[in-house]
Amino acid sequence: MPRYRWYVVGMLWWICFFNYADRQAIFSVFPLLEKEFGLTLQQLGWLGSSFGLVYGLCAPLAGRIVDRVNRKDAILGGLHTWSLIAIATAFSRGFGQLLFFRAAEGLGETFYMPASMSLVSDYHGTQTRSRALGLHQTSIYMGTIAGGYFAGLVGQTYGWRWSFVVFGALGIALGIVLHRFLVEPERGAAEQPVTPSITEPRRSRSGAWLRTPTVPILLAAFLCANFAAVVVLTWMPKFLYDKFHLSLAAAGLTATIFIQLASMVGSPAGGWLADRLRAHRPGGRLMVQAAGLLCGAPFVVLCGLTRSIGWLILSLIAWGFFKGLYDANIFASLFDVVPPEARGTATGVMNMVGWLGGGGAAPIVTGYIAQHYSLSLAISLTSAVYLASGALLLAGIAFFIKRDVIRMDAALERPAIP
Repeated sequence: MPRYRWYVVGMLWWICFFNYADRQAIFSVFPLLEKEFGLTLQQLGWLGSSFGLVYGLCAPLAGRIVDRVNRKDAILGGLHTWSLIAIATAFSRGFGQLLFFRAAEGLGETFYMPASMSLVSDYHGTQTRSRALGLHQTSIYMGTIAGGYFAGLVGQTYGWRWSFVVFGALGIALGIVLHRFLVEPERGAAEQPVTPSITEPRRSRSGAWLRTPTVPILLAAFLCANFAAVVVLTWMPKFLYDKFHLSLAAAGLTATIFIQLASMVGSPAGGWLADRLRAHRPGGRLMVQAAGLLCGAPFVVLCGLTRSIGWLILSLIAWGFFKGLYDANIFASLFDVVPPEARGTATGVMNMVGWLGGGGAAPIVTGYIAQHYSLSLAISLTSAVYLASGALLLAGIAFFIKRDVIRMDAALERPAIP
């Protein structure tokens, strides 16, 4: 049924919503954790980084497993696992337990993105892939808003522990409901032309994508882009709480709602534009991503340096829109040069690089700079890695993508060599 491919995106949207609500919730209650457990800024940074470090370390293995198992089971199993860990976090009695459960949540969530991105790519071919993944991406923004706001609201009213219990219980209920409706597709079903043998993983060609020059360009660009994104999302609630004296709920909401709602506009727009450009240019998706990064960098600077809440909000909106252009095509660009049987592994490697080098390091580095200089300066300096990410994509467009896409398209027209 043609409509079912969009229903799949809708079902995954809700799973990803809770994925990001769970991981964002802790940042809005940093001030409460700081007060209750006497934590330093560097310890708060470790709480932010522990998730990313474990998530990144386990991502390649998760991707390889996803390419060999039923992806529906991996998605729903991961949902139940990270939801239970979220509930367990509420029972922490010290920094060590908080750090352990935060890291464990990274392990629980690491299977979701490789499995879901691979699954969506088998329902949506090159003509609709960026739009489908861009629409799915909006769940990240809504989940981040919900996690940031409701964790702060519940935290200041009932205590920080209850937000983890609520999000975890709702995630478990969602998994039970979706088990009946989510269907596993054949691998490579959306590729045209495709040989019948693509239903089974073709391991003889599964490692060739690692030698494709565009792939390291995309990996390095994601590392830089994710570094900047994690800095802003990790520290912005505390930045607003300390600098502008907002309440926990207001700081959590302000830090997320403007940038994420703007990204909800930018992501579908970036998906639509990228699908249009990709129909005419092999590097169409990378062009949209590079534009988003280069245009967004100045607003990252302004977020950290401004003394006006009005200018801060305008900067968050602009940065969020341009971030959405990039985000919509993170995996769609990768799948242009990676065969269907290796897309779970490729997504895992992408997450490893982005979360170890970017998400895992960013909160620690920012916490160190903030403790010795200021949080304002730390946030502003991240614009440099954003610019570096855009420059890498421009190099990929100029030197590699056309040849690599042509090679990938030609490979899909013939069966793998035994």
